[in-house]
Amino acid sequence: MPPADETDPGRTPPDVLRTVEANRIPTAGNERPIVAESCDVAVEAPVTIEIAHVGAYTLMCSPCDLRALAVGFMFTEGMIRSLDDIGALSECTDDPDILRVQLADPSRATARERALVISSSCGLCGSKSLQELLRMLPTVGNALQVKAEALRRATVSLREHQRIFPRTGGTHAAGIFGATGSIFAFAEDIGRHNALDKAIGGCLLAGRTMAGCGVALSGRVSLEMVVKSARAGLEVMAAVSAPTSLAVEAASCCNITLCGFVRGESATVYTRPGRIQQT
Repeated sequence: MPPADETDPGRTPPDVLRTVEANRIPTAGNERPIVAESCDVAVEAPVTIEIAHVGAYTLMCSPCDLRALAVGFMFTEGMIRSLDDIGALSECTDDPDILRVQLADPSRATARERALVISSSCGLCGSKSLQELLRMLPTVGNALQVKAEALRRATVSLREHQRIFPRTGGTHAAGIFGATGSIFAFAEDIGRHNALDKAIGGCLLAGRTMAGCGVALSGRVSLEMVVKSARAGLEVMAAVSAPTSLAVEAASCCNITLCGFVRGESATVYTRPGRIQQT
């Protein structure tokens, strides 16, 4: 079993920021001068997960928490069912941007048909049968009941956990929370899917269950975000932004309470509202 990542949530991870030179220009037709300035931008880098006897997957991501990303990606893609399915997980000695995985029983894994490179925004673009996927989605349990205030608490806490976004404006975040809305697993990445995979992978590496929990998300909820959450057993999704039509359909099928626009003093509940307590 691979050891958990040793990360400090209060510290900006190394190698995820790069300083570039830029010019701030006026756009309102006034006489304000052009100002040269140094800006921090989020690093986008390729990381390849080589799974012996299964396949190789190159993700464009923020180069931090890579073990959690690999574990979460394999789990939410259905290649493993638990951490026990991983025999070995290590960095390539010649290239730290390659993670090599040996499965305990490779015959049980099925290679997902994907594009060779999965971009930071890419979702299910390589899957051939959407309807088949929807039919195979798991149904989550009914252990979680949350007060409406807990949804707001989760998204506010999500923003407070972010270290890269305040300096760049270029990353997404995902945080796993319990009934009170307190976040106990957090991840940040240039990609929405990567951030969710990292948060889920971090829970798996730490041996923490996600049953009866929810996830706070910083951006739009797509179909694949729902699929990943369902495979992790997450019962509530609380997003700052909007869901897509397929996300709403999939969440309903999976028994997930899907909430969007969780910001300010309101939220929009699209599916399974029975988990949300108003008093």
